[in-house]
Amino acid sequence: MAKKRRKEPTFYLLTLGCPKNTFDSEGISEMLLQADYRSTDNPRQADVMIVNTCGFLQAAKDESIGALRELAAVKRKHQLLIAAGCMAQRFGSEVTREVRGLDGLIGTRAWTDIVPFIQKLRANKRPQPLYHLPETGDTPIETVALDRQQVELGRASAYLKISDGCSAPCAFCTIPSFKGLNRSRPREHILAEARRLEAAGVKEIILIAQDTTAYGRDWGELDGLPSLLEQLVEAAPGVNWWRLMYAYPGHASDKLVEVMAAHSPIIPYIDMPLQHGHPDTLKRMRRPHNVDKLLRWIEQYRASMPGAVLRTTFIVGYPGETEAEFQGLLDFMAAVKFDRVGAFTFSPEPDTPAFDLPDQVDPDIQQERWERLMAFQQPISLERNRQMVGQRLDVLVDGAGDGLSIARSYRDAPEIDGYVVVEKELPVGEMVPVLVTGAMEYDLVAMPADQPIMVM
Repeated sequence: MAKKRRKEPTFYLLTLGCPKNTFDSEGISEMLLQADYRSTDNPRQADVMIVNTCGFLQAAKDESIGALRELAAVKRKHQLLIAAGCMAQRFGSEVTREVRGLDGLIGTRAWTDIVPFIQKLRANKRPQPLYHLPETGDTPIETVALDRQQVELGRASAYLKISDGCSAPCAFCTIPSFKGLNRSRPREHILAEARRLEAAGVKEIILIAQDTTAYGRDWGELDGLPSLLEQLVEAAPGVNWWRLMYAYPGHASDKLVEVMAAHSPIIPYIDMPLQHGHPDTLKRMRRPHNVDKLLRWIEQYRASMPGAVLRTTFIVGYPGETEAEFQGLLDFMAAVKFDRVGAFTFSPEPDTPAFDLPDQVDPDIQQERWERLMAFQQPISLERNRQMVGQRLDVLVDGAGDGLSIARSYRDAPEIDGYVVVEKELPVGEMVPVLVTGAMEYDLVAMPADQPIMVM
């Protein structure tokens, strides 16, 4: 009689929050795949349900609790429900109180132990959830082989985390409290991972961290990012685009601009969350507040690379923000003409210096200022996009159907920026040259560069 084959266990993984969480989820998934688990998109079919939570702002916290409750409501007897990531690390006791049926919590730097942790949960006889939440900063960032998963997903883009934690003193931010101080990954781990991604056919690698420009500062290297970028370009020459996210203005250097300008695969795009443009507001935020110095760096950045793109995010309604300070932010935006802007209303987070600052701004005024800021940016974005009409661009195709393709140029980071809508179905995952024929506030319209232009 033939021996009955053992059924492979399955897992369902829901990722909330930022690209740093996406990177960690890919690591969790790969660990489970290597342990002979199978992935499923249906939580009802999973033996293990995992939510990689976000706890950065109250809205993200509410979303995480809601997702866990939804899964707990449909959970069957044999299933495990695990809360992972930032909210599990930061608000562990609150999560267990709010979500009945939760079996375990695993923290932001403990996900490399996901397989033995699940085994512990299976053996757990106690009614309360098990915790695996190391002290912040105690657990090193491990290298995870992502090549198999990248091939299975068929993704042309991938995130590569170069450090974790943050040492910046921002008064509104909770990240150091649960992520710990900045800890850079060893160069050899990052380079090895880049080679694996290149071998898997990845065309765009997006460097992420809480502060990418702080790379190496924890071991005394004050300008480590530029040299890391040079090594990455050499280590993985088949990668078409290297994209830089989450740069801290206080650590942006002349050397970084020089290296970006000298290596064409390092695309002229930088995401630098500035948070505000008025020096008095920035001081209260405990952020770099020498606006003139920042303007000089931006001028150098744009002068060194034709078509250089600058993306930023702002917080409106920070405690003490007067109408004059808000107008100063708009004036700053008018002077710089950012290509991409995101904005948030201030959210008071417990255990941060900004939580109980005097002169809290009324939520209605916050919302009104947010709407004014976004409306103010729209014509600037349209103007920047119109400058691209008539130009040829290489685009990375993200999707196709109904005679159109949705693609991104070097000017567009995935999930947060606009698209290039191409008037033809193109191979998904390929880089294709196009000619830009139209511009909108956030997106471009294009046609394949080799397609003949119809004269009416």
